[in-house]
Amino acid sequence: MREPRGERIARLRAGLLEAGMDGLVVSAPSNIFYLSGFRGSSGALLVTSERAVLFSDFRYRIQAKEQASECEFEEVERRLLHGVGRFAREAGLSRVGYDPAHLTCALREQLAEGASEVELRASGGMVEELRAVKDVEEVELIRQAAGLADAALAYMVSLLRPGAVERDIALEGEFLMRREGAEEAAFEVIVASGERSALPHADTTGRELERGDLVVIDIGAQVAGYCSDMTRTFGVVSLSSQAQEIYRVVYRAQRASAAEVRAGAVCGELDAVARGLIADAGYGECFGHGLGHGVGIDVHEGPRLGRDEETKLVAGNVVTVEPGIYLEGMGGVRLEDLVVVGDEGAETLTGAPMAPEVPVV
Repeated sequence: MREPRGERIARLRAGLLEAGMDGLVVSAPSNIFYLSGFRGSSGALLVTSERAVLFSDFRYRIQAKEQASECEFEEVERRLLHGVGRFAREAGLSRVGYDPAHLTCALREQLAEGASEVELRASGGMVEELRAVKDVEEVELIRQAAGLADAALAYMVSLLRPGAVERDIALEGEFLMRREGAEEAAFEVIVASGERSALPHADTTGRELERGDLVVIDIGAQVAGYCSDMTRTFGVVSLSSQAQEIYRVVYRAQRASAAEVRAGAVCGELDAVARGLIADAGYGECFGHGLGHGVGIDVHEGPRLGRDEETKLVAGNVVTVEPGIYLEGMGGVRLEDLVVVGDEGAETLTGAPMAPEVPVV
């Protein structure tokens, strides 16, 4: 079941007490949503030892009452952060935290002007740490999002043929996800073919697929504010022996590292499993990103599975496992599953088949 918003705020309050603060200004939209349920485009949340106050303007007065019923609402006409700071000062707060990663210098100054007698302390990551562990309902929403992406991918594969256009394939996938219930795509759907498949985060273009292309499809859906993320790689008609080889290497690396995902596993050591296999095959310099990342309200959140990351996974983390090999001028392969961490292993949330040999269409 979903953890009540009040319990999330209570856990945050415990962290504030431990840090010696009597309030936290939450400004990142994803963190505000996690704690309050509010999804408006303009807002801030002030959490104190006794109160949770949502600040926004007239446009969101009704929406705030509907989505954030467990919070008080304060309407601020302009200079939102100044209003938050003034409220903190008038409430008698002495030490208030904020997340510097989500406040520009100008907004931090605005907050300080309003909170002229309050000590402001940079306190990043407090909410993100709570978000990294998903409850049962959060996992179910991510599972639903993954299922929509699975269905979209199956249809997109049927469109892969010489002459098909990357952008058209991506649009068809996004349309199917939204028609079947996704709020939107979790990110811009990537269809990268030929030499462009060597770009890990390629823009989808008007390029037409050709015989011999590798095609990387990276897709995710969003359901009730939660995202999924998955990547598969295909071949068009026929592939070179090197293209087939790098696919096999990435497949082995993905399967080997995914098999080690469990509570207590060190993120950097999981990365090393995949990186070692790819390096042993002679492609170590062609795997330049980390093995994976957390997924939830944001498609990229903690924890991070990368080199030298000392964080240990805990049950309830939802992470990607996505090694890749990218050869400039030839093409690339990435295979990505989304998994939820358990005490004895991991459950895969993505359901699209991952073949040991490159699927040629």
